[in-house]
Amino acid sequence: MKILARPRARSSISEPAVLGDARLLRGVRRRLVAWSGAITLAILLVLGGAIYFTTARNLAAVAEGSLKYRADTVRSALAGAPSRPEGRPPDFFRLGFALGGPASGSFALIVAPSNTVIVPPDIPLQGLPVADGVAAARTSGSSDLRLASLGGVPCRVLSDPVDVAGSRYVVQVIADRTAEQQTLATLLTVLGVGGLAAMALALAGGWLYARRALVPIRDSLRRQREFAADASHELRTPMTVLRASVDDLRRHADQPVASVGSALDDMGAEVEHMTDLVEGLLTLARADSGVLEIEHQPLDLADAATSALAELSPLAAKRGVTLALDAQPTLVSGDPTRLHQLATILVDNAIRHAGGPAEVKVSVRRDGGTAILEVEDTGAGIRDEDLPHVFDRFWRATDAPPDGLGLGLSIASWIADRHDGSINASTRPGGGARFEVHLPASA
Repeated sequence: MKILARPRARSSISEPAVLGDARLLRGVRRRLVAWSGAITLAILLVLGGAIYFTTARNLAAVAEGSLKYRADTVRSALAGAPSRPEGRPPDFFRLGFALGGPASGSFALIVAPSNTVIVPPDIPLQGLPVADGVAAARTSGSSDLRLASLGGVPCRVLSDPVDVAGSRYVVQVIADRTAEQQTLATLLTVLGVGGLAAMALALAGGWLYARRALVPIRDSLRRQREFAADASHELRTPMTVLRASVDDLRRHADQPVASVGSALDDMGAEVEHMTDLVEGLLTLARADSGVLEIEHQPLDLADAATSALAELSPLAAKRGVTLALDAQPTLVSGDPTRLHQLATILVDNAIRHAGGPAEVKVSVRRDGGTAILEVEDTGAGIRDEDLPHVFDRFWRATDAPPDGLGLGLSIASWIADRHDGSINASTRPGGGARFEVHLPASA
């Protein structure tokens, strides 16, 4: 019984899975945009409310201060009157409209104990005084401040009691609030229009940001599905061989194992293949989840290359490949186990692809602050269209040896990356593949 040839093509992801991922990402994007819009709206409401109420309070404080200043002026003059204020000229008390100064635009009058209104002559008193304010100030003996509407005009009214010659007079100052209300209405319009524009920009920016932010998640989902599809694809062949071998043994259950043929050899080879595959999958899975820690300690990169060649020399001899080493002492800070694994992967890959007879040359050197591990072979090299994919998981060229897994170079790339280094592949001018690893060198 012969081992079945393993397919080299990548497994494809089913269309329902792709559509499911797209629906999932659209839902996540909508939720992100909704949360972004809700947070922006809350911020705008809080900020706009704070601006509006702070402005309204400041305008009211300025207006109330103006009324208080006017009332104090009239009150001081009234309190200094030696006799009945009704018999004195109204201008004495600075009554009527004020033009200019801190109390500009206000109107002042005096209400005598007999409810007689003292104002300059020829001034109409439509709706004045505000009787409720006068009554409240006279009864409580303290200032009364209220809002009122006089002839449809919004006003602020301050009534201040004054005792003169044993009688209680009330100074009432009125100010128009129309300009104040117009200012607040304009501010409210600006805040509303500006808030809507800010919301529109926030939603548009949130949509674009969510779209960009979900790119890594989309790629991660794609890699996970490709990983699962490729793993199941790779496991299908050894499972088929094992099942066929078991069936063959069952059909000849009454015969000695030695007479069955190569079933046990096939099963052993496939178990070894599955073991290597599972170990590679476990390494990549732990690397993706971030639980695979990398140690950092001083070591000589030349030692890692030397041990890798020593370990693979039997395989090279079996395939007719000559190994050559040119290693200079090169100190790096890294994980001895992982760097040994990196060198082993590259040398093993070169031996399997070099063919035979061929030569694999490994060199280690230092170039400034960079440690370089270079592995070259004299095989067919890498085609230009294959170069962008050599470090992809489960990817194998159409002319690759059938016993590969397509995981080794992916693991090598991860090891180089976790050591703050890089790895690249190229084709030598004279033929053959070249892999170079660049790592930060230690002092």
